[in-house]
Amino acid sequence: MFTASHPVSKEDFDNYYALRYTVLRKPWGQSLGSEKDEQEDSSIHAFIKHNNEVLAVCRLQFIPIDFGAPQTGQIRYMGVRADHQGKGLGKIILSFLENEAKELGVKEIILHARENALEFYKSCGYSITEKSYLMWGEIQHYLMKKNLS
Repeated sequence: MFTASHPVSKEDFDNYYALRYTVLRKPWGQSLGSEKDEQEDSSIHAFIKHNNEVLAVCRLQFIPIDFGAPQTGQIRYMGVRADHQGKGLGKIILSFLENEAKELGVKEIILHARENALEFYKSCGYSITEKSYLMWGEIQHYLMKKNLS
């Protein structure tokens, strides 16, 4: 059985970022370091680690508001190692972060899904809001959302 948790140690985070790069950036010729951004320290990170190998990664960040608990969370950098796709790991890690968001008072989750991931997110209760952007001139993304209330 696979379970999601938070990376804690430097080694955890090194392996977490390595998988993010391998799955989400390297196939499109992006440079090492492009798997990180300025919101790493203010986000909640999750991964699935099994036998000391990171198999899936995902991050929850918050849409800033002026007062009170964040109303909207955003899922970013979701990736599952190629040899473990289709085994339910994506649903496990997504559910883990959605539950954390609910505990923090988040009312809805948004994300920008790659076209090839639309059916996965629909199966997790997300709906397409609009076509959003074209990454690197070739990867179409769609804004999706899910109400957590």
